[in-house]
Formats: sequence, C-alpha cells, structure tokens
Amino acid sequence: MISVLLADDQTLVRTGFRMILENAEDMRVVGEAGDGAEAAQIALESQPDVVLMDVRMPEVDGVDATRRICAGATATRVLILTTFDLDEYVYAALQAGASGFLLKDTLAPDLLSAIRVVARGDAVVAPSVTRRLLDRYVTAGAGPAPAAALDALTEREREVLGLLARGLSNVEIAGTLYLSEGTVKTHVSRVLTKLGLRDRVQAVVYAYECGVVRAGAVDR
Repeated sequence: MISVLLADDQTLVRTGFRMILENAEDMRVVGEAGDGAEAAQIALESQPDVVLMDVRMPEVDGVDATRRICAGATATRVLILTTFDLDEYVYAALQAGASGFLLKDTLAPDLLSAIRVVARGDAVVAPSVTRRLLDRYVTAGAGPAPAAALDALTEREREVLGLLARGLSNVEIAGTLYLSEGTVKTHVSRVLTKLGLRDRVQAVVYAYECGVVRAGAVDR
C-alpha cells in the first residue's frame, strides 16, 4: 500500500483527493494537513510514501514545507499540486527537493499514476509544463555547469542528461539514442549518482541552471 498525506488549505480539495485515493486498491490516506507547518510535522513523524502538497497555504507555504520534509532525512516524496499562475512557486519547490508537480485539474487516473511513479522513487515531469516553467524562470544566460561534475559524465551520459532536461521518458530516450530501455535506465541512474541528484526532476533543474540545456530548447 502507498501511504499518502494530503496537504491543502481547502477542505473541499482535500476531500476530493481523498475520495479519489480511497477508490484505489493500492493507496491509503494516512493524514491531512491544512498548512505547510502541519504537513511537514506530520510527514516527518509518520513518514508517508508521498505527500500531495499544495503550494499556497497560510503560515508556512508548500515550498518551505517541501524543504523541511526533504531535509529531514526521510524517504517521503513530495508531489506538488499547482496552477499555471503559480509557476514560480513550483520552480522553488523543485529546487527544495520536490519529486514533481501536477496541475490541480489533472484527471483522476493521471493523479493516481503520478503518485505511483513518485512512490517508486522516480519523478513526474510534465514536458509541456516543464517548458513553460523553465523558459520563464531559468535564464538563457546561465553559466556553465561545474566542470568537475560534468567531467565525470561520459559522452553518452551527457546525451542522456540533455534528453532528460527536455522531458523525455526512458522509452523515448531509448528510441532517440537507439538503446534498450534497460540501458537507458542504467545511464539515468549513473547520471543521478555522479551529479549527486535525487531524481529526474532535479536533473532537469540542474541541466537548465548549469547551461547544459538552454531555456527555450524544450520543443515538446
């Protein structure tokens, strides 16, 4: 069973998500929080598999709550819920360690699928939203990536990092580079390990911030 904590300051929103999750055989809601401070406290105490985290909440917002959870030496993953007009908060949350983000109007099957992906230790990066987010908030003049870190990557691993930054899935990367999906998974794992990154989301942020891929380069 995947344990999920719901963090949103609107009771009706939490109720709606709870109804969706309770209809899934492999998920259970283990708690609810109406603000970021409460969400962080509950997450650090009960260590759910996934926290569905709203961004804009009173007192402590979702960004700070995410930072507290990810810094708490816990395996809990944070999945951010947002709307387009809160893109800047989402970017900050990704930097804080969130494992992905979804729009609040996401269909129920897609929400459940995203929770399962994040619970497995992977990340949810919606290419269209990633493009909009990074084109707006990562400057095209970002400096070069730290030489020591990039020098540790092979040429193939650099290619994989660039495709990750474009939002491609493992299957799509495999098709692009004419590799097996298993080989791509190995390359992705090595890239994350060598660069000290937690997941694919951090790889996307890293690639843009360090100039490996320039803002505007995502064409999906």
